[in-house]
Amino acid sequence: MLAPACVLCRREAVDARICADCRALLTTNAPACARCAQPLPTAAPLCGTCLRDPPAFDAASAAFRYAAPLDHLIQRLKFDDALVVSRALLPQWLATLRGQRAAPWPQLLLPVPLHPSRLRRRGYNQAHELARDLGRALDIPVRTDLLLRTRATAPMPGLDRETRRRNVRGAFAVTGAPPAHVALVDDVMTSGATLNAAARALKRAGGVCVEAIVLARKP
Repeated sequence: MLAPACVLCRREAVDARICADCRALLTTNAPACARCAQPLPTAAPLCGTCLRDPPAFDAASAAFRYAAPLDHLIQRLKFDDALVVSRALLPQWLATLRGQRAAPWPQLLLPVPLHPSRLRRRGYNQAHELARDLGRALDIPVRTDLLLRTRATAPMPGLDRETRRRNVRGAFAVTGAPPAHVALVDDVMTSGATLNAAARALKRAGGVCVEAIVLARKP
């Protein structure tokens, strides 16, 4: 039987879906701010932005920095229906998360939802695929009915930080009472505006601790 092909270079990957050479090209997101996962030049508890204006979520972790060649894989995950990318990155994502983590794991994973109109166009939500794989590996339940995106928003690329915030303000609704500790799951955090808006909605509904777990963080 042939070994699976690496999702990046297409060479044989032996016991994984991403070969050792390509795994070595992925940049781990460390050091980083514990509150928003912003990459830092030297280790520090919090970045300057979080000291001045902390987000609604209480903590964030990102396994990787959004840079080549990971950016190519995430674009495939997002737009080319290449869900094998999630499975390929999961082992390294898990290992990095476990190495970074001192706090207890959340009780529930909530993938950042797409608006129904965008979900129909795309056919799937990449955040749900990531959360499902992560939840299965960590034995944490995943729900897609608790947090909903109730307003279609403009695409974020090209928007500045403040415009991003306005774009997603009030875009989420919570349909029930969240448990005391939940984690939002998404593929990439840029400014954190989407995660911030979702966290605000959860906290208004009674969420005590809301963290963000993302695959990659843009500097």
